[in-house]
Amino acid sequence: MPTSVHIPPRLLTALDKKAKTLRVSRNSLIVQAIERDLGGTQGWPPGFFESLAHVDDDLRATIDDTMAAVKKSRRSKRPSDL
Repeated sequence: MPTSVHIPPRLLTALDKKAKTLRVSRNSLIVQAIERDLGGTQGWPPGFFESLAHVDDDLRATIDDTMAAVKKSRRSKRPSDL
């Protein structure tokens, strides 16, 4: 059902920026936020874990480099074998 809502300019700018970053429509982002706030969506979205299993080589290298840097810079405890 079509509905009109007043959104302050500052918030609308932030909303549009977030929607563009996520590559979703403004409407879709608003609906997702409302569903999340009202408890309409529970748990992980369908296919979430399957998408994590498919990491390309560039991303895998970035993850490995990041983990190595974190392990190297640890001071309060010994590096783990993650």
